[in-house]
Amino acid sequence: MTIAPVQSSPSLGSSGWTDARLILALEEVVEKELNRHLAIAKEWMPHEYVPWGQGRDFDGVLGGEAWSLEQSKVTPLGRVSLVVNLLTEDNLPSYHHEIATMFGREGAWGTWVHRWTAEEGRHGIAIRDYLLATRAVDPVELERARMSHMSEGFESDNAHSMLHSVAYVAFQELATRISHRNTGKYAGDPLADQLLAKIANDENLHMVFYRNLLKAALEIAPDQAMGAIADVVTDFRMPGHGIPGFERAAAQIAIGGVYNLRIHHDDVLQPVLRHLRVMEVTGLGPEGLLAQDRLGAFLDGLDAQATKFEERQAALLARREARRNAG
Repeated sequence: MTIAPVQSSPSLGSSGWTDARLILALEEVVEKELNRHLAIAKEWMPHEYVPWGQGRDFDGVLGGEAWSLEQSKVTPLGRVSLVVNLLTEDNLPSYHHEIATMFGREGAWGTWVHRWTAEEGRHGIAIRDYLLATRAVDPVELERARMSHMSEGFESDNAHSMLHSVAYVAFQELATRISHRNTGKYAGDPLADQLLAKIANDENLHMVFYRNLLKAALEIAPDQAMGAIADVVTDFRMPGHGIPGFERAAAQIAIGGVYNLRIHHDDVLQPVLRHLRVMEVTGLGPEGLLAQDRLGAFLDGLDAQATKFEERQAALLARREARRNAG
């Protein structure tokens, strides 16, 4: 789902801050944030959030019971959102390749890359085990979707720039946290809500790591970092955009209130930008000022788009309610 319309951005030009220099300059910040993360991250066990006692054999080799829709306890919205969230998590090997190639595998950067990957890995494990044990989704369709999505791989829109990559994950991790949290809220199963709250907590800690790293980058390379933030915000799209049927699923997720333009503007972009005080940064050169102005204009436009979406959403939900009452 493309959250905002993709726009072309003017080049910020060259500067003395190459990716290699930035990675070296931020090494101490990464080490500090890694140590902070390790001190507060709490161990949790995915298997404890899966109701194994509800599981039984499926049809096929074991000759069990075929899946059917009435076996699912989760809501239709919860089912769609859970599948999108899971398939997004499934592409972890590609995400690991992207960040390991960009940030490296040595020193504090490398330690973080591997730790992040290990923590993210349990998300897909836990969600899939939950879905299969509770028969929440068709296992055949789920596996086919996984094969299709992972066979395409993932290529970051921001692989050309270290700062763009850091800026993207600062927003994307928060977006993922909110998507998981709201999915649990609308799933219709308290256990799903509990599981997704644990996953959302991991995502929040990852967001804090990258947000603090981005803050340090703004201090040492303000023009370049401001340009990266403006580019990422105006061209943002979720990493699962390549999932088969994603646009249709994204529309259902948006209308249902799991993730939409208003949530993206109010609960993802604004909190990170306010924390970084992006619109208050001073001492910028011409390129940084241009990016700052471009960012401000985009946010105003996105807020207006979100308001229009809310009006359409309310009208659609009112029509649906009227049809239910008439029936």
